[in-house]
Amino acid sequence: MRRDPMISRFAAGQLSPARRASDLERLRDRRYDVLIIGGGVTGVGAALDAAARGLSVALVEARDLASGTSSRSSKLIHGGLRYLEQLEFGLVHEALRERGLLATRLAPHLVRPLPILVPLTASPGPLGSAERAWHRTYYGAGVALYDAFAGVVGRSVGRGMPMHRHLSKTMARRLFPSLREDVLAGAIRYYDGQVDDARYVTTMARTAASLGAAIVPSVRVVDLVRDAREVTGVRARDEETGQEFEIAARTVVAATGVWSDDISALLGDVRPGLRVRASKGVHLVVPRSAISGDAGLILRTATSVLFVLPWGGHWIIGTTDTDWQLDRAHPAASARDIAYLLNQVNHWLDRPLSTSDIEGVYAGLRPLLSGEDEQTSKLSREHAVVEPMLGLMLVAGGKYTTYRVMAADVIDRAARRLGPDVPQSHTDQLPLLGADGYGPLWNRRADVARRHGLSVGAVEHLLERYGSLSLELLALIDADPALGQPVHGAPEYLAAEIAYAASHEGALHLEDVLTRRTRISIETTHRGVDSSAHTARLMGTVLGWDDEVRDREVQHYLARVAAERESQRMPDDLTADAARLGAPEVRGGLRDWSGSSRGARRTEPDWSESVPGA
Repeated sequence: MRRDPMISRFAAGQLSPARRASDLERLRDRRYDVLIIGGGVTGVGAALDAAARGLSVALVEARDLASGTSSRSSKLIHGGLRYLEQLEFGLVHEALRERGLLATRLAPHLVRPLPILVPLTASPGPLGSAERAWHRTYYGAGVALYDAFAGVVGRSVGRGMPMHRHLSKTMARRLFPSLREDVLAGAIRYYDGQVDDARYVTTMARTAASLGAAIVPSVRVVDLVRDAREVTGVRARDEETGQEFEIAARTVVAATGVWSDDISALLGDVRPGLRVRASKGVHLVVPRSAISGDAGLILRTATSVLFVLPWGGHWIIGTTDTDWQLDRAHPAASARDIAYLLNQVNHWLDRPLSTSDIEGVYAGLRPLLSGEDEQTSKLSREHAVVEPMLGLMLVAGGKYTTYRVMAADVIDRAARRLGPDVPQSHTDQLPLLGADGYGPLWNRRADVARRHGLSVGAVEHLLERYGSLSLELLALIDADPALGQPVHGAPEYLAAEIAYAASHEGALHLEDVLTRRTRISIETTHRGVDSSAHTARLMGTVLGWDDEVRDREVQHYLARVAAERESQRMPDDLTADAARLGAPEVRGGLRDWSGSSRGARRTEPDWSESVPGA
């Protein structure tokens, strides 16, 4: 379905309840050129790529857009400075090109430069001076090479980031006063991009929808449909009603991340051609007041690196990198994970952090292309596209930053089946919704604030999250001034953002809004509990919830938070996983559709999104 030229891109990209209902009917009634399984950054990127080429496209997601690690990354758009040490020059070059595109052309409203310090260690003793000189030379050469790569790609797409700079100990502590004076010899400052990963995926999904793609969350694939040895579609279930139906497609693309092996299992004795392992990454969120600094940090650990990154009024600290073989839908952070992160970061801070400083914790899984015995921290972040059976493509691996390359690769593969007339990918020229007009709006933000009766800070907040789509939220506030008030318990967010998530961004449940459309679940010490009733009322007005549904949504969310808190007190992965599974799924969890008790854990695969390593 192509967009009616009489309808604006904003309107055509609206993921409203009515749009979901009409798209569900389209799924049943037509045959698509490309059907994508998985609503993470790679799956949604593939939907956008295919729709931009003029193909008929549908995407289904078992839960919510970006509900896997595409909402649980380190929030960086980066070239992978540490991959230079592993001599993965091609991966770094590719990622830096994508970083430049995102920051300058495709999503300047969502990707912005972030200064990051590489601290240099103070070494005591007679050999200290030589060691300090070696560290500065070694890390300086690495950062210089990183900038050189960025400069090469910047000739065609724009750098998007400033150059690096060497800092003395005094200058480093002026920029980051919380660094311990006794362990610091100086620093090197470089830049990478920062992004709200879930918001990016949602915006890209709306951009794909604006080009005619059917984007339908809460639809779970339960089987493949085959004609002899060719995949011709899938059997799916609407998780909101329990109804099952078939979706016909000329090509099926599985962008399912850590669930890739489950798709492969449906092929019987056919070898899939790739294998994926899950690596768990845990992040902590602490208030900005807990650490004094105006830049991020990248710190070397025994097994990987640790980031300490400013995030609005907060800091993000992460990540771990450990093998995970338990529940993939809800990877759990244990007390051991939290203690590890605190121990690592406290080595560098003049005021140690404790568990009492933690506002939020989140964990995600990276899908790593796997051999047999590698440690997860050593596995490559490169991606692969395979066609294990006619009509079925699998794409896995990769990094969040290079999602667009992964998406173009898999749609190129699909295009070979669809005929010679399919155009080449041109998503490198296609700004996401909200990018057009963002610059002029930002320059006029004070005037915009006056005209709509908001503070300049509130308008800046909207522009940095929605770009020129902020005009739609401002229209909601003009129509109902109550929507210009803060969300209860979360003063950083406006009530309009909650209503907008339900009316324009495909949010169907309370947790969709509190954990992904906003970050209230990790940015408040109450983890969104104090905001849940107000948020449910705002969503319910849009989605037509009665008192019973509102109460059920709130109770489910409270159970989810309680289970997560309990898991974070458990000593190891096994006990943390068991505690996290104490909360039932909101999607389908209250329907008894297998003869089991209401809210019981499902045992079938959760083929959600592609979850590239961040």
